[in-house]
Amino acid sequence: MASKERGLCLVYTGDGKGKTTASLGLAVRATGRGQRVLIVQFIKSPQRTYGEKIIFDKLGIEMHQTGVGFTWTKTPEEHREALKKAWAFTKEKVMSGQYDVVILDEIHNALSITKFPIDDVLPLQEVLELIENRPEGMHLILTGRSAREEVIEAADLVSEIKPIKHYYEEGIPAVKGLEF
Repeated sequence: MASKERGLCLVYTGDGKGKTTASLGLAVRATGRGQRVLIVQFIKSPQRTYGEKIIFDKLGIEMHQTGVGFTWTKTPEEHREALKKAWAFTKEKVMSGQYDVVILDEIHNALSITKFPIDDVLPLQEVLELIENRPEGMHLILTGRSAREEVIEAADLVSEIKPIKHYYEEGIPAVKGLEF
């Protein structure tokens, strides 16, 4: 049963732009209210510079980029190893009870990888158990395209972000400050 005392599970999914942006805005709001926030980014690599990481370091919002980039940029083995480490790190951090809000950015993208096996390094069943067994009062936010039906069912709120129009269609690539 959903309750703010128990903590809520929010899912931002869909093919439109804004899932991560929505969760980052929520992180700022929660921090402003004195809540302890953790953000784990499953796809983004610490080898690249992202605007959100720059400002969150200044604001004292804990953010970890645990990925190695898009699935086509590295070998399946590199991605599998990164996901395995990211998931172990995430479980430890979530269950530590140190946080009021935890954002698992692009975890849906990771869970929906089909180019190579991932269930042994990022098991869907363990994600569902983490949602169910997270510490009392913790709000858990999961973002990314293609949220699994089982995660949607476990969530208290699901928002689907749908594209209507995007400048990518006009050939404009990722824009500094808007995408990274």
